[in-house]
Amino acid sequence: MARPFNLEISESTEYLSKSLKNARTAIEKERLQMIWWLKTGQVTQHKELSRILGRDTSTVTRWLQKYRQGGLAKLLEVNVAPGAMPKIQGEVLSRLKEKLECPQGFSSYGQIVEWRLAGI
Repeated sequence: MARPFNLEISESTEYLSKSLKNARTAIEKERLQMIWWLKTGQVTQHKELSRILGRDTSTVTRWLQKYRQGGLAKLLEVNVAPGAMPKIQGEVLSRLKEKLECPQGFSSYGQIVEWRLAGI
């Protein structure tokens, strides 16, 4: 037999319903829907919740853990990878922008590379 959820949802059903209607991304909608189902008692088992959401049980467990740690704000938080560092930074970037704004500018990418290598 499956164990029941041990999760205290502090938000009201009205607040969750309104938030669900105003959600902008699919991630927000999916996670808010999960919390709303739990709050309204429509879903009572972990496996049932993961089946309805179409997510692995480990994903649902991770989302519930986020909610336990920091509430709705933490659950809806989306981490974004920082990405690669720009190759041109600082003073060189500002000088390049100035040069690009000039009417004569550059006529090719090769000229930009030469300008950069020359250290101008």
